[in-house]
Amino acid sequence: MADEPQKKPHLSALVGHTNGLTKPASLAATTTRAAGGGGGGGGANASSKKLVIKNFRERPKLPDNYTQDTWQKLHEAVGAIQSSISIKYNLEELYQAVENLCSYKVSATLYKQLRQVCEEHVKAQILQFREYPFLMHRNYSLDSLLFLKKINKCWQDHCRQMIMIRSIFLFLDRTYVLQNSMLPSIWDMGLELFRNHIISDKQVQTKTIDGILLLIERERNGEAVDRSLLRSLLSMLSDLQQVYKESFEQRFLEETNCLYAAEGQRLMQEREVPEYLHHVSKRLEEEGDRVITYLDHSTQKPLIACVEKQLLGEHLSAILQKGLDNLLDENRISDLTQTYQLFSRVKGGQQILLQHWSEYIKNFGTTIVVNPEKDKDMVQELLDFKDKVDHIIEVCFQKNEKFINLMKESFETFINKRPNKPAELIAKYVDSKLRAGNKEATDEELERILDKIMIIFRFIHGKDVFEAFYKKDLAKRLLVGKSASVDAEKSMLSKLKHECGAAFTSKLEGMFKDMELSKDVMVQFKQYMQNQSDPGNIDLTVNILTMGYWPTYTPMEVHLNSEMIKLQEVFKTFYLGKHSGRKLQWQTTLGHAVLKAEFKEGKKEFQVSLFQTLVLLMFNEGDEFSFEEIKMATGVEDSELRRTLQSLACGKARVLIKNPKGKDVEDGDKFIFNGDFKHKLFRIKINQIQMKETVEEQVSTTERVFQDRQYQIDAAIVRIMKMRKTLGHNLLVSELYNQLKFPVKPGDLKKRIESLIDRDYMERDKDNPNQYHYVA
Repeated sequence: MADEPQKKPHLSALVGHTNGLTKPASLAATTTRAAGGGGGGGGANASSKKLVIKNFRERPKLPDNYTQDTWQKLHEAVGAIQSSISIKYNLEELYQAVENLCSYKVSATLYKQLRQVCEEHVKAQILQFREYPFLMHRNYSLDSLLFLKKINKCWQDHCRQMIMIRSIFLFLDRTYVLQNSMLPSIWDMGLELFRNHIISDKQVQTKTIDGILLLIERERNGEAVDRSLLRSLLSMLSDLQQVYKESFEQRFLEETNCLYAAEGQRLMQEREVPEYLHHVSKRLEEEGDRVITYLDHSTQKPLIACVEKQLLGEHLSAILQKGLDNLLDENRISDLTQTYQLFSRVKGGQQILLQHWSEYIKNFGTTIVVNPEKDKDMVQELLDFKDKVDHIIEVCFQKNEKFINLMKESFETFINKRPNKPAELIAKYVDSKLRAGNKEATDEELERILDKIMIIFRFIHGKDVFEAFYKKDLAKRLLVGKSASVDAEKSMLSKLKHECGAAFTSKLEGMFKDMELSKDVMVQFKQYMQNQSDPGNIDLTVNILTMGYWPTYTPMEVHLNSEMIKLQEVFKTFYLGKHSGRKLQWQTTLGHAVLKAEFKEGKKEFQVSLFQTLVLLMFNEGDEFSFEEIKMATGVEDSELRRTLQSLACGKARVLIKNPKGKDVEDGDKFIFNGDFKHKLFRIKINQIQMKETVEEQVSTTERVFQDRQYQIDAAIVRIMKMRKTLGHNLLVSELYNQLKFPVKPGDLKKRIESLIDRDYMERDKDNPNQYHYVA
């Protein structure tokens, strides 16, 4: 046999048991010499031979009746599967039979025959549903449920049958069908047949989808339903391609829309906001669970959007108007958290929540600030309110920057609705915290309080008012020795410097500097007094104040006793001897002393103001004096003397007895020394009067701020005009608003411009009265 080129072996195998089918012919083999020599072989040359495997020269023919008989067998097997009876043949044998037929080019016929058998079977199934009663019985839901179970059984049977059929015809599926892209796989063919002949039937489809929707509706109403049945049926609709999308989902979403639209309208009327929002959360959770359990995943987005729109989106304003203020008033943290989470899910939800949040802060804050009756507690209420909204932002609103920024803007808006007063009261609140005797807080707590105060302070426009009152109170704390802690004072100063700059605190820092220098001066003065021949009985301490740093005090001439006058002169000689060219002006209102007194009960010490000292020293000369006599002897101004006598005769520590009794000091009142005075303490502070602000003080401080503002406005106008030379009225006013750091009215600016024109700093244009020129 002649040599042929080597080819890959083609091995064919046909399984027997069929009518006289021959087994495959033996493999043909030839041997050749490796070196290409002549015919013989054996012996030593055997190792040089190689095996060559050749293809059949032609495929063996099938017996005439093989294809028909094999198909008959396969048909029987398919029929047995469809009838749920046992198959007579071995499955491996059937699989091999399909492979044999495919090998002999009968795949197309085999596929066609299989499809036909399957189609006939599926067509036959529709009859059971057509015969099924479609009339609406009294127990429609039961009828519907039975129908759904029947259609589900039909579907489950169909799937099971197609899986078995496919396993037999797998070779056909993986060869012929795979090579023909136009043909559906055996599984897909089965789906197509089920869709075309059963589910596409109008009555069957309507009844199926109606039944599914009825079950879902019952579940939404709180009934227990067969979820596995729903899952199976909806999975069926999904597997049948567009049936789920086109026939079920559209109707499902329409019904969901109607259900929740009606439910939203009804429950918004019936329920309070927290209960309503809880219901919305529950509904969203339920619908999410439906998607996980039995709906197709693609339905999740439109379904949740539908619930959100009908239960939330349509009622955003109504929910907030009805309940947000209550939730915030009552600090309902969990309900507010739920509100934020739900509103964040809906388009525009956060924005509308932001608006109502801002309005609430402005309205609530305004009630704190504008009511003069609340002035006493204004600052504490502001701090508490700020703590509350901070907590809500942190816990409920997830520290959302938009809510933080809008909160700040809202605070700034309402706190400046009443100019100047909040600034004044914040200064006084700080004073109350920094005074000696304030045992409410530890150093750490005090530091936290000051930090919170600074946040409120940041919102205020007229910071010069704060500065004026803070400066007045700081002066008293330092001079009357009522400051709780130098560290706390310096800490507050540092905070103000950081917030407003060095210029703002330069005078305040100067006050501390004066106090430090005064200590050094007093050390030198004490040494100076030791060298005097008559040092006297009074231990004098003097604070030297630089006039520009401290508040302006109105000098008050009073009648000091001779010993005090003598000491003043000694100090004056000492100080001016060291610092020539300086002038000392004594501030009697700020003086204080410690007096020793003897009563029947024993000795006491009184910490008193200079005015109280002068009054009490009179009682060394006599036991009773009239108001007029005291006034004449001390020289203290009328209203100040009345306050002083009131503190000594009408307060807690009544060193004097007023006759007649009464709260107010009137002309003609008599004052008697109280020899029976009793008190549990040895040293008694009666000079708190010095720390109390008088109405005159409050008015003069406010007036001083307004006066300073006029100077600042004048300076700003001149500065702008000097730079611009010529400027229109509106542009000048606009520039002033940018430069001035306190609130100002257009009318006030106009007055200052007129004043500067009158003083020849600027002039009006002859042709255009709204144009100004700088006068060099």
